[in-house]
Amino acid sequence: MDRLQSMRVFQRVVEEGSFTAAARALDMSPAVITRLVADLEQSLGTRLLHRTTRKLSLTEAGNEYGARLHSILQDIDEAEMAAAAHSKELQGSVRVLSTPTMASYFIAPNIAHWRERHPKLMLDLSIDPQPLARIEAFDLAVVAADEDFDANIVARPLGTNNLILCASADYMQRMGKPLAPDDLVRHDYLKPALLPGQDQSGLKLRLELSDPCLEASDPVEVAVMPVLRTQSFDVMLRAGLNGIGFFAVSELIARPYLNCGQLIQLLPDWMLGRVTAYAALPTRKFMPAKTRAFLDFLVERAGAVN
Repeated sequence: MDRLQSMRVFQRVVEEGSFTAAARALDMSPAVITRLVADLEQSLGTRLLHRTTRKLSLTEAGNEYGARLHSILQDIDEAEMAAAAHSKELQGSVRVLSTPTMASYFIAPNIAHWRERHPKLMLDLSIDPQPLARIEAFDLAVVAADEDFDANIVARPLGTNNLILCASADYMQRMGKPLAPDDLVRHDYLKPALLPGQDQSGLKLRLELSDPCLEASDPVEVAVMPVLRTQSFDVMLRAGLNGIGFFAVSELIARPYLNCGQLIQLLPDWMLGRVTAYAALPTRKFMPAKTRAFLDFLVERAGAVN
């Protein structure tokens, strides 16, 4: 039995919550995953997992073993990366955790640039709407947060963007261009589940001037009429591009659509607030060369967009 491989497989089963999900993540068959975990249990002489048709859970021994195993595998990975740092070409994989929106609209469009720079470094990208609780199991996480963000993590800001209002050219032609915040009352609003500058009912937006050089003005609250409410940014963006209504989006994501004319910014002097993209790092002190390379790459690409 390859003890190290079995240990890594067990850790991935615990992280993913099932043998099937771990098999997908590791590009292995479920049968091989099951056998490796069983071999590990046999070599230890104890059961690590409770298995039922509906649920997978750790035994008491599995919980204690998993807690120790996590730091052991981190030490092994860091030792390997320290040795590999002496090589001219980085190899292996970078395990990245990201929110769905940042993965789709920031990381994915830049993968080709990453591959050109590090062709032998595989990007292992996992998606989680709430990634910060799992960051210790990854090399880094990419998240976006508003100005009130204050998490007890090591985080490197990638860039801060205004939250702006956008709509398709077709929608603007059909509904007319709002000239002042109060004009939004006559427009159809695409409402996300959570958004800075939006009250809990989603029936009001709080707008503020986006340029500090403009004449000072208090924020204004504007009544809006939601025609769609969704937790999926992809759904909201698609609806917006199809002319269903106007919506709020960060400049980081909107810029390509604005540049090609698919979207038009409404009320350019106003915004709903600001969001900052962060690369969140585990608390361990050692940063492998591969993680440093990807972090530097993210900073560079975010700067190119900003």
